[in-house]
Amino acid sequence: MAKVRTSSAAAAAVSPDMDLSEEDSLRAQFYKFLARFLAAPPDDWVLNFAANLQGDETPLGQALNSLARIAAKTAPAVARNEYHVLFIGLGRGELVPFGSYYLTGFLNEKPLAKLRGDMAALGLARADHVKEPEDHIASLCEIMAGLITGEFGCARTLEEQRAFFRAHLLPWAGRFFENLEAAESAVLYAPVGTLGRLFIAVEETAFEMEA
Repeated sequence: MAKVRTSSAAAAAVSPDMDLSEEDSLRAQFYKFLARFLAAPPDDWVLNFAANLQGDETPLGQALNSLARIAAKTAPAVARNEYHVLFIGLGRGELVPFGSYYLTGFLNEKPLAKLRGDMAALGLARADHVKEPEDHIASLCEIMAGLITGEFGCARTLEEQRAFFRAHLLPWAGRFFENLEAAESAVLYAPVGTLGRLFIAVEETAFEMEA
């Protein structure tokens, strides 16, 4: 059974020998990029990676440019502190990045049980060193990337990707990213929120068109 969610995952890394279309490769990279920022504070390598991003004139491209500008002047210690305040805090952070909480107001509720069942059907399980519930936003982004690339055994069909997205990301991820975008403590993470919000909307539209 494949294990998911490693906080030290490289940012946006997709093996070049994977037989993916350019569109799917970009989708997987985007999910991995979001997962890396949301799983743990970005280290110096990730900040440098983000600082060298170049976007176009689209809203998504402008959000990438904004993140690049902020990342270029953010020290790892500052990023760690922002991450802690946003997602950990004393007792809890400003945001609670779990699907069950967004959907029910509580952790470890029915949405998590449904996710665990769907993960088991896909041959997926939480990595041994990860103590947080599987419905963490980073885990879900990592799973989506793996469904696209086949990193968890074999690439899944578009219909399987759509089903997982609609069941476990669409009902709450957009709201989470909106909240991150507007969070009082978010500086580096504000454009991450923008990127996530816009990307979830793009995925929703694309899946609807393919249905």
